[in-house]
Amino acid sequence: MKIKWFKTIDSTNNRIALDKEELADRTVYMTDFQTAGKGQRGNGWESAKAENLLFSILFKPSDIAAEDQFIISQAVTLGIADYIRSKGIAAKIKWPNDIYVYDRKICGILIENTVNGSELVSSIVGIGFNLNQISFSPDIPNPVSLSMLTDVSYDLKDELLSLLHFIFREYDRRSPETAERYVASLYRLGEQCSYIDTATGQTFTGAIKGVDKTARVLIDTEEGERAFAFKELQYII
Repeated sequence: MKIKWFKTIDSTNNRIALDKEELADRTVYMTDFQTAGKGQRGNGWESAKAENLLFSILFKPSDIAAEDQFIISQAVTLGIADYIRSKGIAAKIKWPNDIYVYDRKICGILIENTVNGSELVSSIVGIGFNLNQISFSPDIPNPVSLSMLTDVSYDLKDELLSLLHFIFREYDRRSPETAERYVASLYRLGEQCSYIDTATGQTFTGAIKGVDKTARVLIDTEEGERAFAFKELQYII
């Protein structure tokens, strides 16, 4: 593992993507501040300077088929959830790859995969983890940081190394059981909650029951089981 630390950068995902051909597997780009941080659904990612963990990991797997690429999300989210639990905080995975503590978001993850035929060639995992920030813009929905939860101020370097340890440990032990453990850690698993079908704009009630082989979330509703791909479902929180 090699870590390159920037004071300011546009986006760790953008920069590591530009450099990836020359970089080794498990290279990490970390920054104190991003001027164009990237979030899911084309959103930006806001973070106070030098208060949080903003980094990207480059994976270059040689043993993951393109059809199995969701295991990257499963392993990374399980690792981050375990890291938070090591601090005595209950954490859940909000499908597909956000990390929540109760109903508040502590970590966002953006994964950009490159496939060649049937093989996964590389995976860039961008992570924004709220570590020390205690004041957030009112435009950011339901944020929380580890410091807010524990009343502790953390050292960025120490916590980056610790978090990477949990992520790589989970990545190294990925197996068929990884998917089962991922489902067991899902936010709102088995709970009757309200969601929006983004294709129709309609609100419905259902309970998350699992994830299928194509990474779609499965929800039991009054009309029966429904499957949603990324961007087809919106949580109501």
